[in-house]
Amino acid sequence: MNVRRSAAALAAVGVLAAAAPATAAGPSPSPEATVPSGLYGKGDPTYDGVWRQSLTLVAQRTLGYEPAPAAVDWLTGQQCADGAFAAFRAAPDKPCDDKLKADTNSTAAAVQALAATGGRGGVVEKAVNWLKSVQNEDGGWSYYPGDPSDTNSTSVVIGALAAAGADPASVRKSGKSPYDALPAWSIPCDQDGGGALAFQPDKKGELLPNADATAAGLLGALGKGFVARAGQAPAEDTCVKATSRTQVADNAGAYLAAAVGKTGHLESTLPGAKAQPDFGNTADAVVALAANGRTEPARKAYAWLEKNASPWAEQSGPAAYAQLILAAHALGEQPGDFNGTSLVSALNSQGPAPRMDTSGGQHEEEKKESRNWGWWVFGVCLVASIGVGFLLSGRKKQQP
Repeated sequence: MNVRRSAAALAAVGVLAAAAPATAAGPSPSPEATVPSGLYGKGDPTYDGVWRQSLTLVAQRTLGYEPAPAAVDWLTGQQCADGAFAAFRAAPDKPCDDKLKADTNSTAAAVQALAATGGRGGVVEKAVNWLKSVQNEDGGWSYYPGDPSDTNSTSVVIGALAAAGADPASVRKSGKSPYDALPAWSIPCDQDGGGALAFQPDKKGELLPNADATAAGLLGALGKGFVARAGQAPAEDTCVKATSRTQVADNAGAYLAAAVGKTGHLESTLPGAKAQPDFGNTADAVVALAANGRTEPARKAYAWLEKNASPWAEQSGPAAYAQLILAAHALGEQPGDFNGTSLVSALNSQGPAPRMDTSGGQHEEEKKESRNWGWWVFGVCLVASIGVGFLLSGRKKQQP
């Protein structure tokens, strides 16, 4: 059951270690940092402020909420003069410089968020123009402009272009679009990890399977951003040579389906450390698998998250809650009851309270629910009127 129902339903029910961007920007932040007003979460925002705020606003809009003006203002205030966004600007009144490097991931995330909230067309257009200006000659994007392209950055920019109303296929550099770049990171079927995507070639030029990049690349190949719904099942259920972006997505879906098939989750393995469940990437995989039409493995992974991910989300903060909400949305599940936890209330409590959007700009699911609710009320009234009719009829028969 989808949470995007009605104001009454939402009132009743009340990501990437917190969905981190593709590339780490430095050492672990200090927990003593001051969190600005309007920003969601209590953790140090130095390396993820714009990212977590963007995911939060996207998730709220997906639920049918209108984000708090203070939250939207905080995000727009992070934009640099050239249109780009950095991970976090502690002093927005000071211009961006070489010490505060803007990146494609933060910029693309902000575009998706501000396009969803609406009313910030100038900010979105400026950010998109900046993204276009730093496209690489292979058609893709890197985390920082000037570096080699990677799957994650290219994919999050594809999502931003689509959210802003631009066709990613028409955004080209040296004649190549981002859809031309993705197949280069798709691992051939006859190799270990066949069908998966690599983040980018390693120093030896080899492609190594990366679950995070695979989920991101799948969505990118489909032209999707953070928000996706269950799509049509792929024509091929196994890995075949990727000659198109559709096949890149289908191969990636086959790899992810197999990866979550046994345990229901992905794993994160650090050198010298024991493999651990990867909550954020598993949530990514749910969205990607659903978008690829592989709903059975997606539901298995979501069920595992329901049983195990609440402590992770509570520790990680708003981006994690947002990503679980987007996973629920992809499958039409109810984030207001996530194994007894309301992801909706948990997310909204992390910052300034949003309000239900009553402007009439509902998503199609919300319109459908409104119609269903109307029929339900009509049915109740009809049954009640019939009951009253029988009662009155019986009384008349008893009168002398």
